[in-house]
Amino acid sequence: MLNPRLLCLAALLAALAGPVSANESGKPPGIDPAVLTEGFLAAHPDLRWRGEGVRAYEAGNHELAATYFHRAARYADKASQAMLGEMYWRGNGVDRDRVMGYVWMDLAGERLYHDFIVMRERYWNEMDEAERVAAIARGQDVYAEYGDEVAKPRLEAVLRRERRRTTGSRTGFVGNLTIIPHTGPMAGTGMTLSGEQYYAKEYWEPEHYWQLQDEIWRAPARGRVDASELQPVRDPRPGDDD
Repeated sequence: MLNPRLLCLAALLAALAGPVSANESGKPPGIDPAVLTEGFLAAHPDLRWRGEGVRAYEAGNHELAATYFHRAARYADKASQAMLGEMYWRGNGVDRDRVMGYVWMDLAGERLYHDFIVMRERYWNEMDEAERVAAIARGQDVYAEYGDEVAKPRLEAVLRRERRRTTGSRTGFVGNLTIIPHTGPMAGTGMTLSGEQYYAKEYWEPEHYWQLQDEIWRAPARGRVDASELQPVRDPRPGDDD
């Protein structure tokens, strides 16, 4: 059975992160559930596929969950990479492979997030010397495909493309744009979002998005996004509302 701690981590629900300061607004860092519409998730495949993976896992479809976590991992999602590490380590949804379990957890720890470093070191200490040598060798291909050096630019290209497509402006000007969430956690509530809220720089500008990710993973659990807030999405169609 998957370590419940790692399931919580991938869902951004809780776990081992130490205390950090709140952000400049005085609030714990996180993603506003109101923005988690289909359109938003289509532009954030890291969040989209992690959420789908968590739901598939919770439904008992571990093989499908692994597929989704692999997709999210291609977009530099460290939580999904950690989930794959634990799944390979234990053989949940994939053939058990402790070497690959370590490789994926090592990749999840690439940004030195405490939670994943703890797990990585535990794996390393439990492996024998042959497994350690194999992990170093086999890890090269995984880093070449999923490491931040290539995975971050992959997500950044999607963020820029989808923001331009949605706003219809190369400058990203949102003016007096009003957004009514028709999908996601706030659908049907009657609430509206301003363009400034939906297109906040921490969600769409790569440098600020990565800073937000760092803040989330160093924050206590109450500042994190619940997996239940990441709604299932369908592929967007031309003309669909957010």
